[in-house]
Amino acid sequence: MRTPEHTLRFVATVTRGLPTLTRLTAALALTATVSGRAEVVSTLVEYKQADTVLEGLSVYDDAVIGKRPGVLIAHQWTGLGEHEKKRAEMLAGLGYNVFALDIYGRGIRPQTPQAAATEAAKYENDRALLRARVGAGLEVLTNHELTDPRRIAGIGYGLGGMAVLELARSGTCISGVVSFYGRLSSPAPPVAKNIRANVLVLCGIDDPYVPASEVATFKAEMVQAGVVWQVISYGGAVHRFSDRNAGSDGSTGSAYNERADRRSWEAMKQFLTQVFTNGFESAVGRP
Repeated sequence: MRTPEHTLRFVATVTRGLPTLTRLTAALALTATVSGRAEVVSTLVEYKQADTVLEGLSVYDDAVIGKRPGVLIAHQWTGLGEHEKKRAEMLAGLGYNVFALDIYGRGIRPQTPQAAATEAAKYENDRALLRARVGAGLEVLTNHELTDPRRIAGIGYGLGGMAVLELARSGTCISGVVSFYGRLSSPAPPVAKNIRANVLVLCGIDDPYVPASEVATFKAEMVQAGVVWQVISYGGAVHRFSDRNAGSDGSTGSAYNERADRRSWEAMKQFLTQVFTNGFESAVGRP
């Protein structure tokens, strides 16, 4: 169900620009109506990339009328799971049409770190296949009846962070991409010149899987290519800092960090608002 925060945000958006008294009256009526009947709707969606059957999750808030910006979510190395589903619901509550894609294939959800590492390596070592899987998910989101195709962004966690960066490096015309603790390395750095999206990278400063040297190389890649980009590093945070299932022992290299989770989510929200409200700031022709 919609939370009070979501209801207030929705009502404020709908009544923006109305005269004060009219806005107050409309807000009271909308709040009473929306609070009682609004639902976040989640539906499993089967689709294909080449001959591989994939299963993603479509999520939207039925209180929002008409087309809205779309957000694509790419999962971490354990496959599409509860973490991504929860984030999809949170984004839908903000008024976005969300599709959580499936990189691995229907039913492939590694249950151990060893199995997850093996599965993720297939795509880290085959960027063309990774791009194809993300592209298939993007097609589902773009073609959804509630998506405004002019306003689409991608976010990803871990492997998914790498995936949305690869989507941007492919030259796909979307508003922006956000990587949460994703690998930043590229087997072909010159392809960054193809990036047309705004780029936001959110990482833990103590993440052993995304070391400072890799972050520095990525920054140089973005500068060289003239991309509109930003990197935010969170002190005391390691890998999987936004995943409550990651435990609390930072010495393992992966752990949940409430402060980094909260701050990175706010940074992402601001980024999405900017690129969807003002249109994406093209790097083409920038001085």
